[in-house]
Amino acid sequence: MNLYPLLFQPVLKDYIWGGRNLETLLKRDLPAGIIAESWEIAAHEDGDTVIRNGPYAGRTLTDLHAELGLALIGRRSNWAQERQKFPLLIKLLDAHRRLSVQVHPDDEYALALEGNELGKTEMWVILHAEPEAEIILGVAPGTTREGFRQALAAGELAPLLHRIPVETGDFVCVPSGSLHAIMGGLVIAEIQQNSNTTYRVFDWDRLGDDGRPRPLHVDKALEVINFEQVAPALPEIRCISEEDGVRRLGLCRNRYFSVERVEMAAGASYQGECDGRTLEIWGTISGEVMVNGGGRTVTLPAVRFTLLPAGMGSFTVAANSQASVLLRIYVQ
Repeated sequence: MNLYPLLFQPVLKDYIWGGRNLETLLKRDLPAGIIAESWEIAAHEDGDTVIRNGPYAGRTLTDLHAELGLALIGRRSNWAQERQKFPLLIKLLDAHRRLSVQVHPDDEYALALEGNELGKTEMWVILHAEPEAEIILGVAPGTTREGFRQALAAGELAPLLHRIPVETGDFVCVPSGSLHAIMGGLVIAEIQQNSNTTYRVFDWDRLGDDGRPRPLHVDKALEVINFEQVAPALPEIRCISEEDGVRRLGLCRNRYFSVERVEMAAGASYQGECDGRTLEIWGTISGEVMVNGGGRTVTLPAVRFTLLPAGMGSFTVAANSQASVLLRIYVQ
């Protein structure tokens, strides 16, 4: 198998809360109109990215996964392979306006009620935040399931929502079952399980493009919300290693993915190995790097992602003439 770093053509979504920030802030070439999400690496029925480099160019990620299996995703994701699912989905979000208050189910619930869909544990990296930007995560102290239902019916939900101010550079871990909302004025990189299942609880009484309220999923949401997630704080960064101009910081780690922030001095390089256990996804947040593996090299400017197949072998990530900050995503 000729495995090498893969680049993709994103799939764009025009949800009502989007804007033009992926163009103005991230320099993306976008079609006219509202753009809310850019699915950067995706193999889902609602969005399937197409490879744009090397011998696999023109093929979808779903098609390549069907051919390569664990050689693409790695043995640690065998649980996803058993369901014929690519394990992860990488997005950019332009939350020009606030998203709905929502929750995602876990795998067990999704499998029981949503066919072969995965649950959704996710995490966010704040790429840009307007002044006084915030998120909703978890519930306020004293919130119960029945009290939540009553407050929702009475239109008095706000006091039960836990709000957290956020700034550029912050990150947020969002396990399945977390009541949450991304509020307006944020551009986010999202790493998540490969799922598109969302249960909306409240949508701010707004109308969709068809002039009607968007559907809510209150009963399902109340079954999966974790009411023990009370007033959570943002997680702390932990240093993994620091040597030869490369500093690795641990962000989120769970059974589905681990995410590191990798800071590289100008001219520094990182040596890695895709030995069959896990794929790796690298994304440049600032600066520019060269990623070499399988006899091929790709250039990764900000904000772009590449997928390194699990069976590719050794690889190198090298910063160019300026310092770079990257996200490294893999399965622990």
